Amino acid sequence: MQTHASRGTHYGPSLRKQIKKTGVSQHDKHFCEFCGKYAVKRRAVGFWGCKDYGKVKASGAYTLNTARAVTVRSTIRRLREQTKS
Repeated sequence: MQTHASRGTHYGPSLRKQIKKTGVSQHDKHFCEFCGKYAVKRRAVGFWGCKDYGKVKASGAYTLNTARAVTVRSTIRRLREQTKS
């Protein structure tokens, strides 16, 4: 009987592309909105910390800014602008 362990992953090209994008994003340095430097790195699942400023932020597991968080932030900004007018 033949085993398929040596064949590698059986994911399709679109899934491999998604996994690579997630892996790159999780290990990259990201922009810190507090100090203005590219010093934010993933500390643990969902926790991101700025090396220079020392601020810790809770966000997505693999990405600093999730799509849902971006939507919420823009909605809050729009509502604040409406109340000021």
